[in-house]
Amino acid sequence: MWWRAMVMGFVLTTSGAAMASSCAWPDWDHFRQTTLSKDGRVIDASTPEQVTVSEGQAYGLFFALVANDRPTFDLLLTWTQNNLAQGDLSQHLPAWQWGRRAAKPGEPESWGVLDSNSASDADLWIAYALLEAGRLWHERSYTALGTVLAREILAKETTAIPDLGRTVMPGPVGFQPDKDTWRLNPSYVPLQVMTRLAQALPTQTEWRSLLESSRRVLVETAPRGYSPDWILYRRGKGFQPDEASQAESAYNAIRVYLWAGTMAPNTASRDAVLATFRPLADDVAARGAPPERVDTRTGEAGKHDGNAGFSAAVAPYLAALGRNDLAQAQVERARSLARQSPLGYYSQVLALFGLGYLDGQYRFDADGTVVPAWKTSCPAPR
Repeated sequence: MWWRAMVMGFVLTTSGAAMASSCAWPDWDHFRQTTLSKDGRVIDASTPEQVTVSEGQAYGLFFALVANDRPTFDLLLTWTQNNLAQGDLSQHLPAWQWGRRAAKPGEPESWGVLDSNSASDADLWIAYALLEAGRLWHERSYTALGTVLAREILAKETTAIPDLGRTVMPGPVGFQPDKDTWRLNPSYVPLQVMTRLAQALPTQTEWRSLLESSRRVLVETAPRGYSPDWILYRRGKGFQPDEASQAESAYNAIRVYLWAGTMAPNTASRDAVLATFRPLADDVAARGAPPERVDTRTGEAGKHDGNAGFSAAVAPYLAALGRNDLAQAQVERARSLARQSPLGYYSQVLALFGLGYLDGQYRFDADGTVVPAWKTSCPAPR
């Protein structure tokens, strides 16, 4: 298929497998030059605090692994441990936000943690990246740290919810408004990541339950075909719209379609997940772009189109449905918008995931493992 075109110039390893030491990835090179500091901090330059969020560090680790860029991986990991995890990820979940602190009168400017609460979406991806780095680079220290971090996630960022089972919470603090209500985020639980953690950590048996509850959080919260940014689960009532976010599908939920589109074809729950969001595909076909915001209670889309990152994120989903012309149009839209105006941090991340996948930089297997191009063959240059 068009997104799987690859060249046959690779290095033969001693095992006889075809492998390239690294593959050209211009989007990753651009990200490193524009968004990553020399000491390993992913910066959101659009904010006055010049913030770094743990999610950005997590995604950076994944991209560095996909690029076979171990020096950058280690820079990102070291900065994350030293600045977000009090020097030790095996003991502390990373704070989710770091940046420029507001200076008091007469005091010098300072930098540091702005919000010490952790974010499970970042922590899951960090644990995943560490486990996969340990496997692909044959480095036991990564595997050990990923295993311990996963245990910390289980202890501090999951809870047993009646009738739903053990479930990933967005963070340790602030997501249970009352004793019978839990606030969840579907975009926090990519099934590839949850599947891999369940298989890689068989002694941490809770991951099996978390995989099933994550599947339900995805497929049972989008009755109109659009994933919500946030959803409530109420004891005895099940999933309910989150009025605080106006039950909106927007900048969080766009990742749900991205994760769905990059699932391996033989993944057990893939067909159900893809079918859940078909109305989104129809909407993209009708308007030529994904909507920026949708009311998930009614399925009514707002008047504004999503940005380049939105198009890059939905393109793999459209391709997974077999709507290749529509997927290609979104790839072209994302590239065109990026040429017109530099992409911000979040749009760059969505583009690295979505366009990188369609360009053949990586794929996922059904067991959740990542297969980077450098382990097989490099994609043809664009």
